[in-house]
Amino acid sequence: MIRALLLCVGLAVAAANWSIAQQAPAPAPPAPAAPAAPAAPRPWSSLSPQQQQLLQSYQGKWDSLPPQRQQALSKGSARWLTMTPEQRSGAQQRFQQWRAMPPEQRQLVRERWQRFKNLPPEQQERVREQYRQFKQIPAERRQELRQQWRQMSPEQRQHALQRPAQMPAQRPPSAPRPSGMQNHPNARRSSPPRR
Repeated sequence: MIRALLLCVGLAVAAANWSIAQQAPAPAPPAPAAPAAPAAPRPWSSLSPQQQQLLQSYQGKWDSLPPQRQQALSKGSARWLTMTPEQRSGAQQRFQQWRAMPPEQRQLVRERWQRFKNLPPEQQERVREQYRQFKQIPAERRQELRQQWRQMSPEQRQHALQRPAQMPAQRPPSAPRPSGMQNHPNARRSSPPRR
């Protein structure tokens, strides 16, 4: 059970890093075999009034920004405008966490995000599902599992990650047996013994 939970913690940490990396600048793609067409400059006037308001601090220097940066700011501001208030709050928190990270940790998150993106879709979904399951565990237990993960050696972590993930069926010890189990031959009897 502990190994399965530790596996989920490891995957949850990777998935958490994924959610932080979502707001991070994308890592530089590998050099293409054929030269790619450079991004075209984006005129300030092509932005919507709402985007211009969001990006007003860039207005005076917009034309001096590299076209790639202009495109990224344009795309990011358009995405921001479609977010709900809850999504915006989460994005702001992730951005603050990102800014607080040392450069080495940011690079590690970028690499993990790239590895996640390179996984086949079914494995990506498996990681997401394990992260969702991890988030269902009470906060105190998640913290205990994170602490156990941090104390593991790299070899122990690798070994835990290689084991298949099996989330234990969590049923409170005092929960009643399912209705079909009362008459099962191995079910404990709560009635007094026969004389």
